[in-house]
Amino acid sequence: MAYHHAGGSSAGSAFQYAQVGHHSFSGFPGPPELNGPPFQPFQESQFDIFEWYPKFQSCLRYFLDHAQYTGPIQAVAAFVNIQLPFQKAHNPVLSSKPAGSASPAGAGPSTPSTARAAGKLPIGAQLPSSTYTTLTPYIRRLVATGFDYPSVLHGFFGDDWMAGIGPMHEAERRNYMFAAKSETWLKVKTHYDMDGEQQVPFLRPLQNVTEKEIQGAETSWSEWLAMQDWMLGPRAPDSPRMDQGPRIKQERD
Repeated sequence: MAYHHAGGSSAGSAFQYAQVGHHSFSGFPGPPELNGPPFQPFQESQFDIFEWYPKFQSCLRYFLDHAQYTGPIQAVAAFVNIQLPFQKAHNPVLSSKPAGSASPAGAGPSTPSTARAAGKLPIGAQLPSSTYTTLTPYIRRLVATGFDYPSVLHGFFGDDWMAGIGPMHEAERRNYMFAAKSETWLKVKTHYDMDGEQQVPFLRPLQNVTEKEIQGAETSWSEWLAMQDWMLGPRAPDSPRMDQGPRIKQERD
């Protein structure tokens, strides 16, 4: 069955062009390059956590120290209705450095007084003792709203985004596909809503999907259906100990 968009431009096309630092992104980039076998995010055979972690830290520092203070990133965050770390009313995170340390050149406010002077920190708020921030909510929101273009991810997370948050991005794209397959639109939207009046304003079908990505998702989905039937270990569909052929659970219409 084919699905067609009726009337008007899509919500995601509202940002046709914006500058992110010295880079730009448009609403209609080419599809991402996905070569080789289907990618399985975070699988041990394809993923080295010790090589990944420094790249992830680089993405986190870029997001906290630079990206969240740029106009285009603030515009996208406002459009998809998600608060940036420095905008949070409770425990705002102003930079990647611990409280009391000097901020890097070009970063945002590093003290409550300078932040309040700039109108970016509520009166009464204090710098948190910990600067832990998770990037997952931002990746999820970009995926669900169709803003997870490579150039946008680069604007949010910097030059190391492919190695740093690339596996997380691939996993969240797959999670979004699984959510759509598992539940109705209303339940999926509720799942992607966040606390603090940060409801997702709209959902868009996954963008720039490749055949390889679909095949990888199908394989993982079949493994999950087998998990539901306890077809694991010696009972796994591809186990040589199985006397019969693979018995993958079929979904009901």
